[in-house]
Amino acid sequence: MVVIAEGGGLACNWGLQATHPLPPKIVVKLMKDNGFEKVKLFEADPEALKALGNSGIQVMLGIPNDFLAPLASSVRIAEDWVSQNVSSYISKTGVDIRYVAVGNEPFLKTYNDTFLQTTLPALQNIQAALIKAGLGRQVKVTTPLNADVYQTDRSGVPSAGNFRSDIHDLMISIITFLSDNGAPLTINIYPFLSLYADPNFPVDYAFFPTSGSNISTSSPVVDGPISYTNVFDANFDTLIWALEKNGFASMPVIVGEVGWPTDGDINANNENARRFNQGLVNRIIQGQGTPKRNTSPDIYLFALIDEDAKSIQPGNFERHWGVFNYDGTIKYPLDLGGGNTNQTLTPAMGVRYLARQWCIMAPEASILDPNLPSSINEACTYADCTSLGYGSSCGELDVRGNASYTFNMYYQTMNQQKGACQFSNLSAITTVDPSQDSCVFKIMIDLGRHEKTTSPSTSSFGIRCNQDSSIAFAALVSSFIICFLS
Repeated sequence: MVVIAEGGGLACNWGLQATHPLPPKIVVKLMKDNGFEKVKLFEADPEALKALGNSGIQVMLGIPNDFLAPLASSVRIAEDWVSQNVSSYISKTGVDIRYVAVGNEPFLKTYNDTFLQTTLPALQNIQAALIKAGLGRQVKVTTPLNADVYQTDRSGVPSAGNFRSDIHDLMISIITFLSDNGAPLTINIYPFLSLYADPNFPVDYAFFPTSGSNISTSSPVVDGPISYTNVFDANFDTLIWALEKNGFASMPVIVGEVGWPTDGDINANNENARRFNQGLVNRIIQGQGTPKRNTSPDIYLFALIDEDAKSIQPGNFERHWGVFNYDGTIKYPLDLGGGNTNQTLTPAMGVRYLARQWCIMAPEASILDPNLPSSINEACTYADCTSLGYGSSCGELDVRGNASYTFNMYYQTMNQQKGACQFSNLSAITTVDPSQDSCVFKIMIDLGRHEKTTSPSTSSFGIRCNQDSSIAFAALVSSFIICFLS
């Protein structure tokens, strides 16, 4: 996930929910080679933090929502967490930790108020622990929130913005606490989700105006003397109006996540992602703000690398936000100089892969075989098949191509182990690349040929794979095959 900071410099979110994560040292070098000066982690992963030691990259360190309750229950638990995950890495490893992000979008309506009672106490206890550790000035607390914590009225104009009525008092308490401690409010803004949620949403309004133009091709949102030409500006300024109405006109704000996915939905593709992220980078490098705030806030681009083990709620695109592919290869051209210089993307170096072989549907196997749907279901239960959906990069494969893709994803996810390409005598191993047009048949990173990397199942502070969502998608793919054959 990429982040840009006030005063220039690129920054990114680095997610770790992958079955075959890039080795942390390679990721840190990837960030440095591409000029990223700041990074946000969603959890205190030991290997990632060690790799960031003495790197010169500033770190926002996240605490997952599942840890909010114990942190809220005891200052001692917060002190232990800070000692183990902040103090030790700053003093012993030279990690430049600047923020601790307590929770991640804890007030989403889908959480059914689960974290309403624990977020502020956890925030307060972490702040107290940082002060006790002598880090109160060096490390600031914040809480990344989804943009749904504020809203406007039916007019849709930013100046009508205020905080959600059901959490208004809680939001004011959190903002007051952050303000009293010189800490920023962090907000995540996703123009893509506006387009995803509403088929009638004006497409151009989701993007920034093109280079050399000050207006979007869509009808702007007129708010008094201001004409908003893109949803990012309007969304951000809705928050600024909400802050101003509640007495916090000068509250510092960080945009913790913003970006565009490249697969898993008809609007998620390389062209749209390049268009959005290039416009975003240009604004950041040029220091362009919004109508209500004329200087650029800190902005963390989401995301640095794809994560094939993320939950697919709310959509298949969740695994495809990376500017880079899962292995650090480049998806699309991006000028990181913002038009000032021709600073193109640099891919990850030193990545080692499993053998150059794929698992496909055997040429002699029949698409009418009664075992085919269940075999596909099994493969997609344990591997990422999100590129097969409608409008996705592999969405136009025929039945045989679909089966081959699912078999190969399982085979690669299982490290090409013996027996991983046996699907009721329907599969075979080939050394001929079966990729078709935009549909890439992956070969996974060979974790055994790298230095120690993070295990996708041993994190203390986060669930790396949502098997329920994988099972649901597997059933969807199987249904597609059955419908195709009927």
